[in-house]
Amino acid sequence: MEWKEIRQRARERLQGYCRVCPQCDGRACAGEVPGFGGVGTGSSFRANYESLAQWKVNMRTIHGARDGDPTLKLFGYDLSTPILGAPIAGAQANLGGAMSDAELTAVLLEGCRLAGTIGMAGHVGEIALEEIKRQAGRGIMIHKPLEQAKIIAWGRKMAEVGAAAFGIDIDGAGLINMRLAGIYVEPKTPAQLAELVQNIPLPFIVKGIMTPAEAELAVQAGAAAIVVSNHGGRVLDHTPGVAQVLPAIARRVKGKITILTDGAVRTGVDVLKMLALGADAVLVGRPLIVAAVGGGAAGVKCLLERMTGELVQAMILTGCKTLADIGPHLLYQEEL
Repeated sequence: MEWKEIRQRARERLQGYCRVCPQCDGRACAGEVPGFGGVGTGSSFRANYESLAQWKVNMRTIHGARDGDPTLKLFGYDLSTPILGAPIAGAQANLGGAMSDAELTAVLLEGCRLAGTIGMAGHVGEIALEEIKRQAGRGIMIHKPLEQAKIIAWGRKMAEVGAAAFGIDIDGAGLINMRLAGIYVEPKTPAQLAELVQNIPLPFIVKGIMTPAEAELAVQAGAAAIVVSNHGGRVLDHTPGVAQVLPAIARRVKGKITILTDGAVRTGVDVLKMLALGADAVLVGRPLIVAAVGGGAAGVKCLLERMTGELVQAMILTGCKTLADIGPHLLYQEEL
């Protein structure tokens, strides 16, 4: 299956909900929410893309790193790549009917498993439960920040089917469309976060961290991981890009908590950059939707393997034998 063919089929099936642009930078789809765009002016989506693009990589070729090993252990799983599938929901509204939530969740989790990694499911209830069960636990549900009792109940259900982890996208507190639909979402206090961690018997993930102070609060609450994310630029206009805030967050909490990140990751070199900026692994969202719509589980596998191959090539050309060798020294800083 060729990536060009997958993209063309996705463009036809998405019928304008996503134009499958040559550069997925948020310009053509600004304000298209529902859809693939960023909220308001689209500034936050574009900031993700532009802040990551601004970082350049030091090429190094005098070394002994003949092969790059992209494997890692995460949430008890041996993964073939540090690239995970991001949680995605709302298929009917955002994809124009190209796939249902059930179809999309099944394809994403299956494709991630086939590629040797883990996919995340969005706020899709029983669909996520059944699909993660079908994948023998190889999946993670990210729940919306609803009432405490509802989150705890779903976390325990996920533990019963052996899910790898469970979490909330706390930045979903600003999803006005959910409130208009009668679904109450809310921010969480540090005490509420701690209550969730203590009552859900799985590694707990807090997705939607954009400051060092809030990263520290997640550590203090006992969370297993954070996702440095502005929700793909879909909840608050005019935030900085993820690649702008990630270094300061890593300086504060690296080694205390697993740091995951998303934010316009499009290639294996982008993955290398995010790891060099302080992430332990990355999530990919919009490109995986294109892969799923255009090629099903095989398309998802194709994209993840393509990006992993690009990462390995970048590791060789920067002198990194393993992911542990990747660090800030790989990023170009102009000498004054």
